Amino acid sequence: MKILHTADWHLGHRLLERSQLEEQTLFLTWIENHIIQEKIDVLLISGDVFDTGTPSSQSSEMYYSFLGRLKATTCKSIIITGGNHDSPGTLNAPKHILNALSIKVVGKATENIEEEVFKININNEEVIIAAVPYLRDGDIRHAVAGESFDDLTIKYKTALINHYNTTAKQCELINTNNAPVIAMGHLFAVGGSISESEHNIYVGTLGHIGAEDFHSYFDYIALGHLHRPQIIGGNDKVRYSGSPNILSFSEIGYDKKVIILTTENNKITNIKDDTIPCFREFYKIKGNIETCILQFPNIISNSYTLTPWVEIVLDEQHNVNTESIKKAAKDYDFEILKTSLKTQRKQKGIEELLENTKSIKELLPTEVFKLKCEELGYNLKENPKIWDAFNEVLQTVKKQ
Repeated sequence: MKILHTADWHLGHRLLERSQLEEQTLFLTWIENHIIQEKIDVLLISGDVFDTGTPSSQSSEMYYSFLGRLKATTCKSIIITGGNHDSPGTLNAPKHILNALSIKVVGKATENIEEEVFKININNEEVIIAAVPYLRDGDIRHAVAGESFDDLTIKYKTALINHYNTTAKQCELINTNNAPVIAMGHLFAVGGSISESEHNIYVGTLGHIGAEDFHSYFDYIALGHLHRPQIIGGNDKVRYSGSPNILSFSEIGYDKKVIILTTENNKITNIKDDTIPCFREFYKIKGNIETCILQFPNIISNSYTLTPWVEIVLDEQHNVNTESIKKAAKDYDFEILKTSLKTQRKQKGIEELLENTKSIKELLPTEVFKLKCEELGYNLKENPKIWDAFNEVLQTVKKQ
């Protein structure tokens, strides 16, 4: 049996207000063809199918059309879990119809753990899947009046680990043929590397678990949440597949991947990662105005012919007139999405930063909070619990 692990599609994502529909469409075509070429039997999508909890009709159509097309391929089973960007209700709404197409959806943690565990049998090969979605605090931990932040942190992490342990026990209960067991997850694992596009990921102390915290009964952990493909804790069976498309300029410089597992005789015999093509070229160029303009001839597209997107970081101490950059760029087939000063954010307070920011979306809530603390002379490094508390409030607001 061949199983493909992917995650973090973020359908509908916009980068600095530019639609990424073109590269998302190309990715869906590519992965469909890759499933056919590799003769994939099972597809696992570990959360963040959509970029928002209220996906556009266009994003929804892409999603359902893709799932429908897979019926004509070798892929006979699909399991999809919800991520922190997904609305559990939106994902779960068609689950009974999708189930008839051998597509299992787990949008949020369930009261009945049996609804998160699936036995798949294809061509006399069997695998057990623990389809664990993004675990929200309110889904798995019951708050107690008056408990401290330390109590909350410990209890949430304990509840998180317990949830995986409970799914492992359910897997063991139904695993009558000693089949390999795969857990899906959407969370931040200790040691993972994040990018700017994951600014909504809470990276404080709450709910951090490591590779060693997953139950030993699992033969592979198919993770989503972090956009860089990576192995966690030196354990090559605990992996993030990463996002298929570049979602921020901080994601330039490494390949995007999908991961393919092969099982034979009740064992995972091979784990390999396959590189996803770069559908749109991204460039980040640095230097003074003159040196940046000299690099413009090197900014070219690829065989997919999408317009390259560019970020320019000027190595200047003060605001400069960028009209010469805009004028020079008109002679080339690329688009400058963002121009900034290398030292700008270190030097400016909130008011100045807002005045010189083209879009409020360029400012992250965490950046504003840090800047305000600096202006007020409040040392966050000496008060890490305040930083943790702010992030918890931020995550709660984003879930509304």
